Amino acid sequence: MAYFDEMSLQEILRPEGHDCACGRRHDTGLQFLRVGQGVINCVPEAIAFMQKKRPFLVADANTWKAAGEKVAAILEKAGIPYSSYVFPASRGHIEPDEQAVGSITMALDPSCDMLLAVGSGVINDCCRVVAHATGKGHMVVGTAPSMDGYASNSSSMIVDRIKVSIYARCPQAIIADVDIMKEAPMRMLFAGVGDMLAKYNAICEWRISHIATGEFYCENVARLVRASVKKIMANVDGLLKRAPEAVHAVAEGLILSGVAMDFAKISRPASGLEHYFSHLWEMEALRNGEHADLHGICVGVGLCLSLPMYDALRKHRPTREEADAAYAAFSQEEWEKEMREIFAGTADDVIEGEKTWGKNSPEKHGSRLNNLISHWDEILKIMDEELPETEALIKTMRDIGIPTTPADLGLDDAATRRAFIGSREIRDKYILSSMLWDLGLLKHPDFLIW
Repeated sequence: MAYFDEMSLQEILRPEGHDCACGRRHDTGLQFLRVGQGVINCVPEAIAFMQKKRPFLVADANTWKAAGEKVAAILEKAGIPYSSYVFPASRGHIEPDEQAVGSITMALDPSCDMLLAVGSGVINDCCRVVAHATGKGHMVVGTAPSMDGYASNSSSMIVDRIKVSIYARCPQAIIADVDIMKEAPMRMLFAGVGDMLAKYNAICEWRISHIATGEFYCENVARLVRASVKKIMANVDGLLKRAPEAVHAVAEGLILSGVAMDFAKISRPASGLEHYFSHLWEMEALRNGEHADLHGICVGVGLCLSLPMYDALRKHRPTREEADAAYAAFSQEEWEKEMREIFAGTADDVIEGEKTWGKNSPEKHGSRLNNLISHWDEILKIMDEELPETEALIKTMRDIGIPTTPADLGLDDAATRRAFIGSREIRDKYILSSMLWDLGLLKHPDFLIW
């Protein structure tokens, strides 16, 4: 069997998909991908490949200047009719929420047969939701290598002020012009690196969840993600110089990470606890009428918080007695009170979610605990195989200027603790904080390392 990390981009994206040793068939809706210098001129080719006639171009004030004007000029030169919507600069910061999706939907020209998103995270996520809901095509012209959602089949959205993943479909075409992306603000370049470094923990957690809960796991998909991270780490120094080859490596790695999510049909290959630190900080900022830092920047800090917990786990041999004692002391009343302290007005949704998922039930807890205790040596081996050396990675991030602590983001210990405790509650997804809860270690002082 051929492995994804040994294939060319064309082979990975082949329309017929791939039968895999994991027992599943992996395919992706992404069929047209161009990464390189000057590839923005491929926009008409991509539209023709998609067999579309009239795009609806969506941008914000910044991405319009970065690439939207060029896309519009290319469409006009090619004689391709289009309509457009540019979020007004007066609107300020745009969140991926109902208002942003509604704005796009209300402006949508019904004669258009595809959405052409010009931007990165928010623009791409919102257009994916609208394209899926309306059954129209979806294409992306990237403006910054700042996040891994370009090729993802899910959008990271805010619904009723809660951060959720909405599964839809990935875009059929992506154009990542390195000449445009390398001019993005340096913090956005750093955000892309932070988002990719998260994959170390994401793959580790995915393998542990496979043991603890029996969740599906695919080594072939994991290999693709690992190869992408390795390529980015080899080029990270070039980012400071905005070297085209470095930006190319980061952009391609981010896109392939999204392909991995589409192959797996879940976000598992690309996100774990480090992403939930970011999600909780974003939700809290929203409640306070503030704006969180860039998602990838927050994710990078989340990774720097996660890695020392693994180091502590290696030194703390879990026992069934410790885990059982902690579970026996669990109080539903106290748990709900804590959820209201962490989630405020959205706590009811979190509490209702637990009624559906049953993560706290004795049966599920007992099953997971049995699996963890009986496979602990294997879990330790997974940590050693997947995770980088903590201090070395943090030093690398600091050396190139990427934030590594909550304080770098203006966050205090209380905000960090709330994010950590709340991380296992907003999804039915087994992550590091879930394992610590099962082992009775979630609030152990050795793991509250900030």
